[in-house]
Amino acid sequence: MAVDVTTEIEIRRPRADVAAYAADPVNATTWYENIKSVELKTPPPVAQGSRVAFVAEFLRRRLSYTYEITELVPGERLVMRTADGPFAMETTYVWADTADGATRMTLRNRGEPAGFSRIMAPFMVTAMRRANTKDLRRLKAVLESRA
Repeated sequence: MAVDVTTEIEIRRPRADVAAYAADPVNATTWYENIKSVELKTPPPVAQGSRVAFVAEFLRRRLSYTYEITELVPGERLVMRTADGPFAMETTYVWADTADGATRMTLRNRGEPAGFSRIMAPFMVTAMRRANTKDLRRLKAVLESRA
């Protein structure tokens, strides 16, 4: 079973500010509850081809994986992929202006679990949706408190 989870939030900040903050992996531990550490594997700034190592905890498991940035359109879209571990994953961020000058951020995670993770896929979808919603709310709080 493939996993495909999309969540959205409106953040009362300009798109350029939201995109710059969210696209910088150094900020991930601030707004992603489950990400415990981040290490840039390639020199900054982040660009297409950059590699970023993450350590996370999800469903009581410690996960280490390295994403490669496969697409980056500053202020509009970021796509990163990993084939590490039992769960190949693609994460996409999309930022769009709203009519009232805020930003709509969409976070999408999709992948194809293998092995034991495949059996857990239906539970993972629910857990990922809950975690992503919480993380986007946290990002919103962080960015709106800076306004």
